Amino acid sequence: MKIARYRIGNEVRYGRLEGDTLERLAGSPFESLRTTGRRDALSQARLLAPVTPASVFGVGLNYVNHIREVNMKTPKIPMLFMKTDSSVIGPDEPIVYPLEGERVDYECELTVVIGKKTRRVPESRALDYVLGYTCGNDVSERVIQREEMGMGSLLVGKSYDSFCPIGPVIATDLDPGKLRVMTRLNGKTVQDSNTSALLFSVPKLIAYMSQSMTLLPGDIILTGTPAGIGPMKPGDTIEIEIEGIGVLRNPVVAEQKG
Repeated sequence: MKIARYRIGNEVRYGRLEGDTLERLAGSPFESLRTTGRRDALSQARLLAPVTPASVFGVGLNYVNHIREVNMKTPKIPMLFMKTDSSVIGPDEPIVYPLEGERVDYECELTVVIGKKTRRVPESRALDYVLGYTCGNDVSERVIQREEMGMGSLLVGKSYDSFCPIGPVIATDLDPGKLRVMTRLNGKTVQDSNTSALLFSVPKLIAYMSQSMTLLPGDIILTGTPAGIGPMKPGDTIEIEIEGIGVLRNPVVAEQKG
């Protein structure tokens, strides 16, 4: 099933996407997947970020080929950081290249959407707490990120407004351990890998994180990026494609002074 969050007229709805039609859910997908029988044409709807998370978690250095690419040590435990909820945008919304930006990179990432309250769950049952998966782009300002990491922190370089595009839908019933993940920059493929290469799998991440914190419905986990990271600039278009989910497309625009 593919679940979309969308605007139709003055209303924001959740719906089950089937072809070119959105069948409305009765309410939030975190409560029930029951449909109302009412349908909206996809062409008449504007897709939004599929969830408005309370918490946005990121995982660094989670593909071996990316670890080699950036010449860093392999983590012994998941390298976690957070992005602000104000960084989240949806499909076709612009990624704003900040005034302070010197090098702003794309990062394709399988993104986990937590479906129910999660605390101290074992790895063997971790996926029972997942609603589904979406595409994510962990946009990063590298110069600021390097300065922060040199001090043992990581926030601003990951959290400018618009630095967390997600979408276009939440796909359920996928195996997160074997999905192709790709990035295209202006139509050219620049990242192409598979989640089978994750250092820490989705179940391992959820089990590890839920030992110490309660994950809530709607929280998202960006699970890391493979090799092929690179800069983008105003005027570019970034497409993140993940098998079974779809394509997340965002233009890049320059922040305006004033």
